[in-house]
Amino acid sequence: MKFHIQDQVIRVAPRDTPRLLSVLSERLRARRGFALATLNLDHLVKLRHDPAFLAAYMQHDLVVADGNPVVWLSRIAGRPVGLVPGADMVVPIARLAAEAGVSVALVGSTEDALRAAGEGLCARVPGLVIAARVAPPMGFDPASQQGAEVIAALRASGAGLCLLALGAPRQEILAARAHTALPQMGFASIGAGLDFIAGVQSRAPLWMRRLALEWLWRALTSPRRMLPRYARCAVILPGLIIAAWRLRG
Repeated sequence: MKFHIQDQVIRVAPRDTPRLLSVLSERLRARRGFALATLNLDHLVKLRHDPAFLAAYMQHDLVVADGNPVVWLSRIAGRPVGLVPGADMVVPIARLAAEAGVSVALVGSTEDALRAAGEGLCARVPGLVIAARVAPPMGFDPASQQGAEVIAALRASGAGLCLLALGAPRQEILAARAHTALPQMGFASIGAGLDFIAGVQSRAPLWMRRLALEWLWRALTSPRRMLPRYARCAVILPGLIIAAWRLRG
């Protein structure tokens, strides 16, 4: 599946969870870096209006479908991909790192959240080593000197995998910059994944996720933030459907 944005093409690959985990396992064991982005409808809105975000996305060598609309669009296009939620990938990716003997760095919102997330991950993944916890300051700009300082901390940690939970577009912009500076390290942008493990945010119940209703949970629990976002997503959806249909054949 691919999406045309401005004059760029974003391709969704690997296309499902087993393929993703296979690629990540191989790269972690070989100490080959990567930048993993989790594409959803909100990203497709932002990519159209944020050149820095689009440029960062184009430097990611792995892009998976984080939202059901992306999956549905791929089916319309006749190029189906599977749903790979970033939040669901945190523990499996951490497990791959532990199996490969690779330590992990966590980059996220607050020191307390990262500490709790690290404890939660270590409880779920025996043998996991957390090499660094980095909580950038409020107003963090990944393209500034602050970003360079985070990259320096990651380099000093010796970690082979970095889980980024800064929200889009900051996490993807930082991942693209850091991937260039630290080509041996893997970077996975997983949104609220660490906050869910830390208990800082509550995720939709499993039954809602299975019915593709996680968006409704978010709208009900955070209406001021999510309703405007969903409205912007609804505006671009008809055009995406038409573009997906034209990919058939």
